[in-house]
Parts: sequence; C-alpha cells; structure tokens
Amino acid sequence: MGFLLAIVVTLFFPGIILRVKSRLSGRKGPGVFQPLRNILVLMRKGSIFSSVSSYVFRIAPVIYLATILCAMLLLPFPGYPSIFGFDGDFVFFAYLLALGKFLFIIAALDTGSSFEGMGASREALYSLLVEPAFFILFGTLALLTGFTSMQEIFEAFQVTGHHSFIIGFIGVYLLVQIAMIENSRMPVDDPKTHLELTMVHEVMILDHSGFNLALMHIGTALKFSMYGTLMANFLIPLSWGLPEKIGFFFVIQAIMATVIGLMESFRARKKLARNPQFVVTLSSIALVAFILVVLITFNRI
Repeated sequence: MGFLLAIVVTLFFPGIILRVKSRLSGRKGPGVFQPLRNILVLMRKGSIFSSVSSYVFRIAPVIYLATILCAMLLLPFPGYPSIFGFDGDFVFFAYLLALGKFLFIIAALDTGSSFEGMGASREALYSLLVEPAFFILFGTLALLTGFTSMQEIFEAFQVTGHHSFIIGFIGVYLLVQIAMIENSRMPVDDPKTHLELTMVHEVMILDHSGFNLALMHIGTALKFSMYGTLMANFLIPLSWGLPEKIGFFFVIQAIMATVIGLMESFRARKKLARNPQFVVTLSSIALVAFILVVLITFNRI
C-alpha cells in the first residue's frame, strides 16, 4: 500500500514545489505535471557518453533508481504491512539508499572531471554527516516501542501524550531536513544555481543525458515521496478507515511539497563552510529525543 501510494505521489510532488515557488516569485509558472512531462521528453531521447567514462557511468542511474525502489518496498502504511518488512529493516532501508548514493557519487568521479568530483565530495560529506541523525531517530523509536521493524514501530507509536507529541514532532522535523539534505536542496544546496563554487547535485549530473538523466530525476522525486510516507506513518491514526488514511496521506504529501517550496523561496542557502555544522546539528536534535526516551524508560523501570 505505502509503495503504490508513494509512486502515485511522485507524479505531482515536484510539480507542487515548482508551482509554489513560481507563485511566490510573482510568476504564473508551469503546471503541476510539467516536471513529469520533462521526464517523459528525456526518456524519449538517447544518452550520450563521454569517451573517458566506463560502464560504471552507464549503469549508475539504473542502480540508483533500483535501490530507491527496493527501499520503498520496506515502507509500511498505517495499519497495513510493508511488502518486505522484517526486524531491523530500517537499517537495510538506510544502506540500500547508501548503495544508490555510492553509485551516484562514483559515476560523477568516473567522468574524469574535477568539477564533478568537487560535487561528489560534498555529496559524500553531507550523506556521511546526516546518517547518524536517521539512525538515532529510529533507534530512539525502537527503544520507545520495543520493536525494530518499521511497521511494528509505527503501529506501536501513537501521538497521544506530551512525550509522544514531542518525539513525533522531532521525528517529522528531522525527516523533512534529511529529505532536503539527501536531495541536495535548501539550505545546503540550491537546485536553481549554476555557480561553480557552490553546486552539489546539479554538478554531479551534468554529464548525464537523455534516458539516464530521466532516471536521476525520477529517483529524486521518489526520495521526496518516500520520506513523506515515513512522516505519514507518524501522523495518521491507526483507528481511521482506509479512505480517510489515503486522503490524509495525500494531504500530508501536498503539505510537505508546499513547505519545501516555501523554504526554498524564503530561506537562504548556508555558506559551504557552515553546512557540515548544520547537518551535524540534526544529530544533536535527534539526541534530545533519545535522552527523553531514556528518561521515560528509566521511570517505567
């Protein structure tokens, strides 16, 4: 259920972000489905490969997208199991995404361009620093609920009291920020810029074209809807009926896309030297939730 709904959300998620940014800048802007149309155009075009690149550059977009799709198979939906869930699946989830990111990075290095190598280095650093925040968050939830499967964690976690509300708020905030960093958006990167000294994601895909570039764009859109699905598991009550859950799921995804558009319209990008400090701060926030859960657990004992 979660996998299929996340795929559907991908069709309009980037378009909502683009639409919000256009309206806030005083422009009419393209339609919600314009990013999807752009992807379809790219998929009808052939790919051009540099003579200095190897097979790694050719297969990286396919593996990048495949790892994201496989990770999405682990996503539960409130009240419904994931397709492939098991104890400790959030660890496998994180490292499936890490595998795709690794191929993404070495594909940029494979071009032999120091320019793309610069972006790859920054991407690797940000991913390395944001990983502890994800694991601390889910480790905290595992400690609180006593389960290690994402499905069981979200079924046992209910926002009912003050403590659970604080932990849920921290969890949603961290997932939004992790999604922004993993997709190289504000405040660590600006998808609109082409200033050489500050580019991260855009510089890494400069040599991709046609069908392979379309796969990269699809992967980015899927990652946004994937993190939105995790947030929906925090916020949707299990007692609701299926129609209400699905409706609220799309509302949550639309709100997330709108919030991203608002942040990218009014939030300034941080200086490159400050980005590592900002990313590490997310782990500190996750530790606040962890300490709170430790205190709750201690009081229970």
